[in-house]
Amino acid sequence: MIPDDAEARRAIAPVICYPTESLPKPALGLYRSALEGAGVVASVIAPPREACTFEVRAGQFFRITCVEAPQVGDLNLWNAHDLAERFFSGKTRALHGTHVTTGDRLWSTLPSLRPMATIVEDALAWYGIDPHGGSVHDVIGTRCDPYTHRLLSGGNYHHCCHSNLTRALAEARAIPLAEAEAHVHDVLNVFMCTGFTRETGQYFMKASPVRPGDHLTFFAEIDLLGALSACPGGDCGAEHSSDAARCGPLRVEVLAPEEGALGDWRMPPPSGYDRSHGR
Repeated sequence: MIPDDAEARRAIAPVICYPTESLPKPALGLYRSALEGAGVVASVIAPPREACTFEVRAGQFFRITCVEAPQVGDLNLWNAHDLAERFFSGKTRALHGTHVTTGDRLWSTLPSLRPMATIVEDALAWYGIDPHGGSVHDVIGTRCDPYTHRLLSGGNYHHCCHSNLTRALAEARAIPLAEAEAHVHDVLNVFMCTGFTRETGQYFMKASPVRPGDHLTFFAEIDLLGALSACPGGDCGAEHSSDAARCGPLRVEVLAPEEGALGDWRMPPPSGYDRSHGR
């Protein structure tokens, strides 16, 4: 039964959960200046339906580039010295919104809760929010995985992004698959165009607007180990977790700025909370 004051309840104005005016602002001007003179020191390819890993030192940059055809990627980040500190997509979403772009930061898990990387360049920043409510670079999707695939479709598919990232991390750290899988986490869906339907609130995807040459560039705030999966959905315009979609590679480049380009910049410390939790 609909209550008499239903419309009045619906009309209550929303309140932003986490006002960000007091967040430390990234030094984008400094980062961009340092990027201008930076040179590529490493480059790796995530092949179609596979993943790659890469390492970036604090104060360096990494750039993800679409190479041959529209292609989305699933990104995991860890503290290079401690896999327990990893990208926290939920808190990043709470602070910056469902999709991220230039000036937004990727935050790490509790108890550290500090910036891991800052987006410095976004070739798709022009896209904004489309008439369907879609946008790019989302932190709402979890990553395609073989467990959900089996639940919905039956059978085993081994090139979901979850499995790709698991294999890549296991190889990079020479650890068993089961140990690696425990460290694989919710992703930044690079180049992916997603949103929620207004009618049912369901998560949707649509063909990515990314084209060869488009890129997303990050400043590494701490020493990072990254893993990037070239999603088996290709541009995710039709389906994922299958061999049907046209897929392409993604390139990751690590760029080092010139000596002294960052001045007295320092990596952000972990959260200063005393962890007493009221005891």
